[in-house]
Amino acid sequence: MADTQSDSKTRLRKFIFKALKATIKGGLFYAVYFILWMFIAPISEIIPGFQQTVEAFVITYVILIIIGELTSGTIFQHFFNAAKALFVICYLILSLRGGILGITFENLSLIVDLRLFLMIALLLGLLGFAKSVLQAINYLSEKAEYPQI
Repeated sequence: MADTQSDSKTRLRKFIFKALKATIKGGLFYAVYFILWMFIAPISEIIPGFQQTVEAFVITYVILIIIGELTSGTIFQHFFNAAKALFVICYLILSLRGGILGITFENLSLIVDLRLFLMIALLLGLLGFAKSVLQAINYLSEKAEYPQI
């Protein structure tokens, strides 16, 4: 009986620590976004829907950070890290429309080629995805080597 109470207290403390860590990480990421937004805000006047696009990305990414931290120490942590990497890749492809952006402002038409930037960002995203997959494989192999009794 005493073992179950101490075990439940230990689990509760671990969960509270994970929740606090997740909250701090999510808050720091949002604070960085908030500070950077002050510098990027003039762009939102030129590009319609830019602010909504960035905010949707930040909200989804913060949610994935929080869920990933809450599930740390389990296989689900690696799944959410892989989902985060895939989300970044897909969001970049969709928001940059293949790397060529055209903006028309009054009588000025501007076409920007961001394919090189997109390629580098996608390769970094794939590197993050590969890291998550390898960490999941490592986690499963460690669990198979040392079964808990």
